[in-house]
Amino acid sequence: MGNVVSLQELLVARKRIKIEGKRVVFTNGCFDILHRGHVEYLRKAKALGDVLVVGVNTDSSVRRIKGPDRPVIDESDRVFVLAALASVDYVCLFNEDTPYELIRALVPDILVKGADWAIEKVVGRDIVEAAGGSVQTIEFLPDRSTTGILERIRKHPSR
Repeated sequence: MGNVVSLQELLVARKRIKIEGKRVVFTNGCFDILHRGHVEYLRKAKALGDVLVVGVNTDSSVRRIKGPDRPVIDESDRVFVLAALASVDYVCLFNEDTPYELIRALVPDILVKGADWAIEKVVGRDIVEAAGGSVQTIEFLPDRSTTGILERIRKHPSR
């Protein structure tokens, strides 16, 4: 898919977007077992600017963060599905545990995380604010999470 890009491709696009005067919104996550909560979150993130870039943890990064049983969905499928969403303009994998280096290279205008993050703890906040951008949080839909889905599957495997 054309909007699943390498960091180098993303930086070329970023230069063009900046020249066009458009605002780049960045968010990141594992996006393992994509669900309605993810879709709503990304739709709200896109509404904050013009171009939505989603950083996605690689499989090895997800395993380090979430444990050896994750991800359930491999990175190629996760980025394919994300890239197909109307709200997502670019998807870029990153292998680190945090997207700090990706944010440092991209320097988005708006950095977005879920409201479970305190703004002062959002990775990359220093970079975005130093460049004159903003950090915002978005409320999650209640009872929508990959962890919750996995718990229901484990409790009721026949459903």
